[in-house]
Order: sequence, then C-alpha cells, then structure tokens
Amino acid sequence: MIPVTSLAGKKVALFGLGASGVASARALAAGGAAVAAWDDSTASVEEARRAGVPVVDLKAADWKQFAALVLSPGVPLTHPAPHWSVEKAKAAGVEIVGDIELFCRERRRHAPEASFIAVTGTNGKSTTTALIAHLLRFNGRDAQLGGNIGTPILSLEPPRTGRHHVIEVSSFQIDLAPSIDPSVGVLLNITPDHLDRHGTVEHYAAVKERLVAGSELAVVGVDDDRSRAIADRLEQAGRQVARISGHFPVARGFYVEGATLFEAADGADRTIASLAGIGALRGVHNGQNAAAAAAAVRAVGLRDIDIAAGLRTFPGLPHRMEEVGRRGEILFINDSKATNADAAEKALASFSRIYWIAGGRPKAGGISGLDNYFPRIVKAYLIGEAAEEFARTLSGKVPYTIAGTLAAAVRAAAEDAARDRTGAESVVLLSPACASYDQFRNFEERGDAFRALVKELEGIHAKGEAA
Repeated sequence: MIPVTSLAGKKVALFGLGASGVASARALAAGGAAVAAWDDSTASVEEARRAGVPVVDLKAADWKQFAALVLSPGVPLTHPAPHWSVEKAKAAGVEIVGDIELFCRERRRHAPEASFIAVTGTNGKSTTTALIAHLLRFNGRDAQLGGNIGTPILSLEPPRTGRHHVIEVSSFQIDLAPSIDPSVGVLLNITPDHLDRHGTVEHYAAVKERLVAGSELAVVGVDDDRSRAIADRLEQAGRQVARISGHFPVARGFYVEGATLFEAADGADRTIASLAGIGALRGVHNGQNAAAAAAAVRAVGLRDIDIAAGLRTFPGLPHRMEEVGRRGEILFINDSKATNADAAEKALASFSRIYWIAGGRPKAGGISGLDNYFPRIVKAYLIGEAAEEFARTLSGKVPYTIAGTLAAAVRAAAEDAARDRTGAESVVLLSPACASYDQFRNFEERGDAFRALVKELEGIHAKGEAA
C-alpha cells in the first residue's frame, strides 16, 4: 500500500467504492486522512462498511468540511453530465482528484527520482504496460504493475529509488490527475472512443495528450494523425520525444519494419530484435506496442540484448490475441478484448485465412469499416444481438452463418476449418468487434468461455504442448 500523506489531518470525501475506491480509502486512512466514503450502490456501501471503510451519506454531508473529493474513474466528471458528487464538490470549492493524482503527489513528496512509466492510448495499452513490466522483471528490475490494467495504483508498493511503477492510465484517470508527471509517458494511438464521457474526440485527444505533455520523455505513436500531431507539438515546445511506429521508419525513436524492431537516431538505425515467431506480438499493432515498450525500457537503462531476450519470453495477456490451442494447421485465437471494430481490425490484419467469430452487443458503426479485411475471411460465424446487422454488412462479400451462440460458433468454425485443404495455416478467431453484455458479463467471461470450448474439441493441443 502507498499511504497518502498529502492529505494527512484533513477530511476527504470519496465517491465510488469499487476496487480503486476501496484501495484509495485505505491509503488515505493509512496516511492520516479522515475519510467519508459513499457510493450510489447500497450493496457497495454495505460491503465497504463490512470491510472497515468509513462510510458517510455524502448527499447529506456538509461539503465545506472536505479538503478534497477523491472520485473513482468510472464516475462521470463532465459528460454526459457531472455526477451529483462532482456538483456538490464544485459548489463548495472542493478540489476533485483521483488515485493517479494521489500517487503523483506521494512520489513527488517522498521519491521524486523514482521511475514512473505511464501508458495510455485507445488500443494496446494493457499489452504495452504488461510488456514493459515483463521486460523489466525479466532483467531483474523491481517493477510494480497496476492502474487500469488491474491492481489499483495505491495498492502497490511505495515509490523508491530502483523501483519502477508501470501503470496503465485510462482517459478517465488522466482527467482526474491534473499534475500527472511520469518520468516516461507513453501515448500509443488515438481513435474516437468514450465520447459519451468526453463529449468530442478533440476533448478526448486533449486529455490523452496531457499524460505525455507532463512527462520527462514522451513516447508517442505516429501511426495515426492525431497522435502524430501531438508528437509534433511536443517537439516544437522543446520536449524530449521518442516516436514509435509499427510499420514505417521514424527519424528518432523505435519502429518495426517487417518483423524487425529497430532503434533510429537521426538516420543511424540499429537492429534491436526480431519479433518473428513471437505469437504474443503478432501484427502491426503489436509491433507498435513492442516499439513503445522498447523505448520505455531503454529510457531506464535496458540494453539491446536485455530487450531482445525479454521480448522472446513475453507470454502475452489473456483475451488479447491469445493463442489458446492448435489442431494441426488450425490455430485458435482468443481476442475477446476486441470490443469494437478498430480493435478487431488489428486481429484481422494479423492473419490471412480466417474463420471469424464476431458479434455481441454492437457499437456505433458496426463492422462497416472492416471491408479491406474481408478477403482474408473464409467464413464468418455471427453471434448475439449484432448477428443480423453484421449479416447485412457481410452479405455478398463474405460467406457467413448466424450461429447465435458462442458454443455453436466454435463448433461450426472448427468443423469448417478442419475441412480446409489449402495446406496453409488457418485461424479460428474470436474477435467480436462488440461488447459482451448481451450474453456475457464482460469480455473476460466471453474469452474464458471460448477457451473452454476450444479445449473441449478433439485433438486440441494447448500452447507449448507437443502436437
């Protein structure tokens, strides 16, 4: 735990009693603050009370007594409308912060020299964050992994010299961290997302930019126009910038061309590692993730040989291009995390002969932007609420069947792939391009179900097993 000493002796309101909220309440109390915590969910309030968190009905509280409101990132700050706790805090002149901001203040107070690597972006931030931590740990470094990827930041060990905090940071968390100042800030990419919470893509991009604008070294992806413009602005402002790309050379930074990772410094390009054969880093998008991770760990002293060895041993993350089994020339890939078309595009671009399982609760735009990848799809198996909509998009372009359920889709895709006589590797790919909520509680449950269904098939060998 990281005790929050910056609010010692003060009364602090806290709203949102999920994992990060409870962790924040405990860290605040450990640092000497008097916490008044609340949630709109009665069940969450009672669970927190049983866990020893001081709960107070903030709707009836006198807000003038509070020095700060610590807001959980899932609670609306501005859009579609400020939460009632935000309105009360603003009316009383109370500052509003989140757990990332509290961490930043503690780091500046107690260990300003400690390494803080923060990763954001629309897609790829979990893989990149995990990869950075893996590279550091593989090479004997103390890497604390957390934030939006899972463990709340204030539940980690405190900052100190020689310790690296490798933190995934969402746009919601950046919004609540006005003084965020990582030693290395990573911005992977920006595509329209979370507009219900940020109003416009311009505001969403501006929030993301704040993370790298406040960093000592800004590692910025240049494979999309908005991020490239951010890199340009930072360089023009005299900031230290390392550009990264998954598919074309850069002047200064790291890039992947083919399956080779290079470091570039004003025309002097040096080979760092080969990504060939690393299943967890397939595709152009993962090339960019690897380039970002290399830039981050190079900044804290890892050598080429350290980076190359660590990349070869990266196991990947569940539900993100996860190889769950193989049967002869058929590969089964769990990409359940692909909850929108932009994310599914990365998987479709990584394989050439695909039996595609897609569908769920559709998002705006559906899969209409994926037409360029349709020639790679042998057949599609459509599930959930999106099945009819996706069928209309695919009609006349890609053979499809409306399977309805994931179980039916896996069986049908596996049978069809088994009849594939081309001799080339074929892939049964779950990359839904949809939210999971119509049939599953979350993308993890959907991915777990896919993994279990694949393992039930006859002749399946899990990753690492001999065929």
